[in-house]
Amino acid sequence: MTPRPSRRAFLASGGTLGGVLAARAASSPSPGGFRYCLNFATLQGYRAGVVEMVEASAKAGYQAIEPWVSGIDAYAGQGGSLADLRRRIADLGLTVESAIAFPQWIVDDPGKRAVGMEQARRDLATVAQIGGQRMAAPPAGANTGAALGWTEMADRYRALLELGDQAGVVPELEFWGTSVNLRQLAQAVFVAMQTGHPKACVLADVFHLYKGQSAFEGLRMLSSQAVQVVHMNDYPATPPRETITDRDRVYPGDGVAPLKQILGDLARINPSAVLSLELFNPAYWKATPLETARTGLAKMKQAVEAAVGSG
Repeated sequence: MTPRPSRRAFLASGGTLGGVLAARAASSPSPGGFRYCLNFATLQGYRAGVVEMVEASAKAGYQAIEPWVSGIDAYAGQGGSLADLRRRIADLGLTVESAIAFPQWIVDDPGKRAVGMEQARRDLATVAQIGGQRMAAPPAGANTGAALGWTEMADRYRALLELGDQAGVVPELEFWGTSVNLRQLAQAVFVAMQTGHPKACVLADVFHLYKGQSAFEGLRMLSSQAVQVVHMNDYPATPPRETITDRDRVYPGDGVAPLKQILGDLARINPSAVLSLELFNPAYWKATPLETARTGLAKMKQAVEAAVGSG
């Protein structure tokens, strides 16, 4: 693992933070109207704190961030103020479009599910305190083992959405292509629809669409309510689908995913969707954090321009 850099080293090669807002104001408009977001998994190999990642996101030119709740908790556990973090994020012109957490809200065991729901309550409250709008809700704890009933999953997602109503944060139903449950886009859409909740939505991911053998064309059948955030990445031709892992994700445009189709369909159903760069590729951590973040943003914009043009 790459040693944790100092804050100065982490933010090196990009000028001072005083120039961040000016640089962001001078950046080109978002092709297609999409909002560009950085999922902090992309920089996890640098083992930086949440403040450093927030500042790196702003310096790289992103409009939004998708932090991990574990990183926010670590910051708070070291005496950091969530109110201060919220102000810092806002002062840098960023929004918290989503966040990543793994409470076991969906599992069959009632005791474990109760613990998971209590964890979800805390996580949603944490996200709300930094101004977050949404939080991922993957099938944590139920990605192996027995298959769950779809209506039971819908009832459990409905309960999670009601917790989200209390916190003012929307849980996004995330499907994992590696999971026994909620493996495909169609499954997640059914579960979300079956809740009958007005804020139900799904969190799509290019890698998981491929890994779970979802039909990419399924996106064009959805609405702007159904799909608000998409995890952006790409995948190479090898290794094959059966053995490819998160570590093999590559920058958008550097693989073989049908990004032109995906982004074109997304632009039609939700032209203001959030594209959140989520990578786990250790090869990218050999560059500086800012180089990794900036390269990812440039690659996303290039992919969008190829799909929908520049205006």
